[in-house]
Amino acid sequence: MARTITIKRGLDLKLNGTAPRTLLTTPSGGASSTYAWVPDDVPGLTPKMKVHVGDHVEAGDPIVYDKQYPEIWVTAPVSGELVAINRGAKRKIMSVEIRPDESQAQRTFAVEGLLDGEASKLQALLLESGLWTLIRQRPYDRIADPTIAPRDIFVTAHLTAPLAPEIDYLLEGREEELRLGLRALARLTTGKVYVGVAHDCPLTLPAEVESVEVRGPHPAGNVGVLINHVAPINKGEMVWTLRATDVVLIGSLLMTGHVNYSRRIAITGSHATEHGYMDILPGCRIESLDKLAQDGCKTRVIAGDVLTGIQLTEERPFLPMSCDQITVIPDGSDRDELLGWAMPRFGEFSQSRTYLSWLMPRKHYTLDARLKGGKRAMIMSHELQSVFPLDIHAEYLLKAIIAFDIDKMEELGIYEVAPEDFALCEFVDTSKMELQHIVRQGLDLLYKEMN
Repeated sequence: MARTITIKRGLDLKLNGTAPRTLLTTPSGGASSTYAWVPDDVPGLTPKMKVHVGDHVEAGDPIVYDKQYPEIWVTAPVSGELVAINRGAKRKIMSVEIRPDESQAQRTFAVEGLLDGEASKLQALLLESGLWTLIRQRPYDRIADPTIAPRDIFVTAHLTAPLAPEIDYLLEGREEELRLGLRALARLTTGKVYVGVAHDCPLTLPAEVESVEVRGPHPAGNVGVLINHVAPINKGEMVWTLRATDVVLIGSLLMTGHVNYSRRIAITGSHATEHGYMDILPGCRIESLDKLAQDGCKTRVIAGDVLTGIQLTEERPFLPMSCDQITVIPDGSDRDELLGWAMPRFGEFSQSRTYLSWLMPRKHYTLDARLKGGKRAMIMSHELQSVFPLDIHAEYLLKAIIAFDIDKMEELGIYEVAPEDFALCEFVDTSKMELQHIVRQGLDLLYKEMN
C-alpha cells in the first residue's frame, strides 16, 4: 500500500477555462517556421555554443554545452539549419533558433542493454542526449550536478496548480515509456525513487520505485511538498527532482534510441479560443499554434500555470521544452473600475475576504494579471503560512534571504525550497512582493557563495 500524505494548508484557485479531455487538431499552419532553445528555461546552465549560424544539425545533435560542466549537452529538437543565435546584454545567449527541414532526420543513440548495464553509461547517455537538462537538483533548484550522485530522486505525477491538466491524459499511450524512465532513474541512485501521485491515479508504476499518495489543496502536487514530508534534505545532501511528463522522454530514448521532445499539452484559461489538449513539439513559436486568444480584450498567453508560468511575447515567443500547459487570461491593463477594491464585489476573488465572494466557495472566477495594489514594506501578518504547507517558516526565511544571512537561511530550510514553493504565497501576499524572484536570487547567490 502506498504511503499517504495529507496537507491542509494551501489553496485551490478555481478559475474558468479547464481543458476537457479532448484532443485538438494539429494547427493548420503546419510546423513552426523556427524552433528554439532558450537558456533561461534551464536554471544554472551557462551556455557555450557547439555549432555556428549556417550549420546543419539533426534532431538530437548537440548545439550547446555547459561552461561549468562541458559534458552536459543541449541537443536540437529538430533537424535543420541553425539560423540565429539571439543575444542580449553582455552577449548573453537569449535563444538558439533552428529552421526545420521538410524531411526530419534523427541522430541514433546506442541504448541496447543500458538499462541493465553500468549506471555510469546510462548517465553518459542522458548527458549526451541532452535529456540531463530535464533533471533539477535540490538544494539550489538548478540543473543537476553530474559529478554528485543523488541521495534520492523525487518525481511528481500529481498536478494541482490552477487549471492543471489531467496527468493520465497527458501520458495516455506513453505508460510504458514512463515505467522505463522510472526504472532508469532507479539505476542512478543508491537511495529511493519516490513518485508523488493523486489518490485516484490510474498509473501503474514499476516495482523499483515507491509510490506516495498526496492529498490536499495546491501545492500538494509540488515536488517540494513531497520532499518535505517524505525525506527532508539536510546540509550536504542532494536530491534530484523531475516531473512524470519529463520522465517519459527518458523512457522514449531508451525505447527508440532517438531524442523526441514531443509531448501533449493542455490549452486552458478563460480567454483561450479552444480548450483541450494538443500534441506538439516544444520549442515552436507560439503563433504556429494558430490563434490561441479570444478577441475583444488584451490577453496574456502563459507557458505554464498562472502562478509559476512564463509570459509568451513577441520578444520571447518560444514554448519551453518542459511545458505541460498553456494558459490564456485577460491582461487587465485595459480595464478601469469605479473605486477599485473598495466596491463590494461578488465576482472577484479574495483570499483575505476583502470581497463578499468568500460566501460562495465553489464559484469559479475569471482573473486577470493586474497587481491590484502597490508594493509596500513586508507585512508580517502570517498570511503566507496559511497557504504554505512545508514545515518551514516562510516569512522568516524570506527575510533571511533578503538580508542574505546564510546561517539563518540554512537554519530555516533554504536547501529544501524552490521558487515554485512560494508561488501561492506571492499570490496572497498583501505586500505585493515578487517572492519567487527573491527566492531565485537567494538560491543563486547561495550557490555562488558555497561553491
